Amino acid sequence: MSEPPGAVVPLASAPPAEERPAPSSAPRTARTARPAEAERPGDGAAPRPPAAQRVLPLRRPGRWIATAIVLVLAAQIAHGLVTNPFYQWDRFQYWFLRPAILDGLLITLKVTAYSAVLGLLGGILVALGRLSRSPVLRAVAWTYTWLFRSVPLIVVLLFLYNFSALYKTLSLGVPFGPAFFTFDESRLATDIVVAVVGLTLNETAYASEVVRSGILAVDQGQHEAALALGLPKSYQFTKIVFPQALRSITPNYVNLLINLIKSTSLVFYVSLLDLFGSAQSMGSTYPGDIVPLLLVATVWYLILTSAVSIVQFYVERYFARGATRTLPPTPLQKLRAGLRDLRARARREAAI
Repeated sequence: MSEPPGAVVPLASAPPAEERPAPSSAPRTARTARPAEAERPGDGAAPRPPAAQRVLPLRRPGRWIATAIVLVLAAQIAHGLVTNPFYQWDRFQYWFLRPAILDGLLITLKVTAYSAVLGLLGGILVALGRLSRSPVLRAVAWTYTWLFRSVPLIVVLLFLYNFSALYKTLSLGVPFGPAFFTFDESRLATDIVVAVVGLTLNETAYASEVVRSGILAVDQGQHEAALALGLPKSYQFTKIVFPQALRSITPNYVNLLINLIKSTSLVFYVSLLDLFGSAQSMGSTYPGDIVPLLLVATVWYLILTSAVSIVQFYVERYFARGATRTLPPTPLQKLRAGLRDLRARARREAAI
């Protein structure tokens, strides 16, 4: 006879009534009237163990059906990727580590590193301007953020690429007066400089909002405690406020960093052969290998973003030390815990 899910199934039945020992004829007192002692058999008889029971888990057919559908779809996608000759995996293997692709990858890493560091520093300055008591600084910082968040990145890059048509020389000096230093814009604005400046201007606008939200997320009591101790403003920010704000800044800024890695593909339009530009250039030379080259670029972008995500996990874990009692487990610790639970479950099933 099958039991419904959630039912309690006895594993050992109680002995029949005729085999049960007779209760003791001793009179009960206040101390012997407890439930635990009321069920004890008479003197000289072994205590009766309670019947072992096991609760059957509820069946969830919807979860199993969804899992089966996902596995079937994943298998079909994998089968199509492996067996479709249009992908030309042999040509993918040929192009993956070619010097032209690796040179473009190096330029992508270089532009990303420069833009990420300069964008974060600029974002901190613009965020401090937004939080400043000076109305001029607040207005300038807000205008900068509004402008570069509104203009597409490709427009910024193309505008900077043609900047020499507007200003052939750049100078530093007294406004409307003599110039102390003069620079030739055409010599300074190389392709990599244009790419880094354009990406940095765009990244600074978004990073400023991330930094500002992280600073505002710090509890106001921390600011009041720092003021009560008479600490200088610079010390308050560098030692108290900003380290706590990094817990909120890190995940959001990593999203910007991942988007920055992908945005470097636009520098191809300012004549800089990054990873995507190298793949496009090789595709123009070898039209039959366009799809393998696009797959090469895709896989390299996946590798870069995955590496950044791994670094993000450990950075967040580092800054969570003062906020949580126990640190979140690492992927290796999760794997070990899962294996231990699987072995323990197998032993319990074998014992039953």
